Amino acid sequence: MTSAPPGVTRGKDTFGWMLHEPLTRKSSFHLTSSSVSWSQPSSSNPEGRGKSQFTEEKLGQAEKTELDAHFENLLARADSTKNWTEKILRQTEVLLQPNPSARVEEFLYEKLDRKVPSRVTNGELLAQYMTEAANDFGPGTPYGKTLIKVGETQRRLGAAERDFIHSASINFLTPLRNFLEGDWRTISKERRILQNRRLDLDACKARLKKAKAAEAKAACEGDAVPDFQETRPRNYVLSASASALWSDEVEKAEHELRLTQTEFDRQAEVTRLLLEGISSTHVNHLRCLHEFVESQTNYYAQCYQYMLDLQKQLGRFSGTFVGNAESTSPPPAAASPPAVAATTLPAVPTIPVVPTIVGVPNTVAESVLNPNEVKPPASGTRKARVLYDYEAADSTELALLADEMITVYSLPGMDPDWLIGERGNQKGKVPVTYLELLS
Repeated sequence: MTSAPPGVTRGKDTFGWMLHEPLTRKSSFHLTSSSVSWSQPSSSNPEGRGKSQFTEEKLGQAEKTELDAHFENLLARADSTKNWTEKILRQTEVLLQPNPSARVEEFLYEKLDRKVPSRVTNGELLAQYMTEAANDFGPGTPYGKTLIKVGETQRRLGAAERDFIHSASINFLTPLRNFLEGDWRTISKERRILQNRRLDLDACKARLKKAKAAEAKAACEGDAVPDFQETRPRNYVLSASASALWSDEVEKAEHELRLTQTEFDRQAEVTRLLLEGISSTHVNHLRCLHEFVESQTNYYAQCYQYMLDLQKQLGRFSGTFVGNAESTSPPPAAASPPAVAATTLPAVPTIPVVPTIVGVPNTVAESVLNPNEVKPPASGTRKARVLYDYEAADSTELALLADEMITVYSLPGMDPDWLIGERGNQKGKVPVTYLELLS
């Protein structure tokens, strides 16, 4: 005699097995018209259920719950923010530190939570070399003096660069790193949890759908009229019991679906709040960007001022060099007034030029080195405001004081970087870069 399966007893008649225990989640059996089989519901292993759902979705064999359009836009915006933040961070690091080896070293110190050692900037290193070269060539020589002055300016530029890098790292790079290593990791974690909740939800939907289909099929088989002449009349009893079992399975699937739907909705709300916080991240990064621009503006303003100071210091030497160059070059030959206008006016178009008369020696050009003997043109002289103090290198130049007003004009054959300046009874060459020509 065949033994009864768990949860089933032998009836008084000989028509088949009778069910006397409800179907449980951990052990159940399926009744069909021809056999009795036991199986483990897929809901007993949520992790495996999610993996199975994911695989079936990839193969196009399962339905997928789609998120609403607003949620999808939030996801796309978050991904875009993360990608562009990474690119901006990396390129800013390259801007501040072009040396890749130095960047790797700073990264390692940061990960080890150790202070990055102070590093000499390129400007400071150049200043060191210039100073050593000046001492070797002689600090009293013109070349040595210039090397010392330029080296000092390079040192100041290097110090300004160091301050700019430090300020940009604190006010700009650090907030970007904090977002990628903090907020974004939290968002990514919650998105993975939401994905798992969604897979569980879709798996429960698929389970409920299959249970309802099996219930409907069992109900159809149970409605059939039994044939008592059949050699195996117990099939009718089993079919009737299967309908009740599948009804119980549907109720359990519906209950589990409600639970997974609640968990999915709760996780979706948490993820939505984090994604909407990207707007606050943009506001914070905007403020950091303003601070970065301000630091960069101050840095370039300092560099500009340092170079202007260097230019003023080197101006007193350039007069001597220009004078020597003019003394070694022969005076220009006499030419007709149209020729003079064609050659001199394009060089300094806003400064009147003393014309040369045909047949008369060009005494004006020959007297460039002695401006005191040069007569100004009858008309067309211009006023100019002095921008910086200038110390005359020799008797042919005119010393200048900042903000004073002088009269200037040009002479044929003069270097375009120089003009003749007059202040009362004093007259001499003045550099154009130290003047602001007035209309």
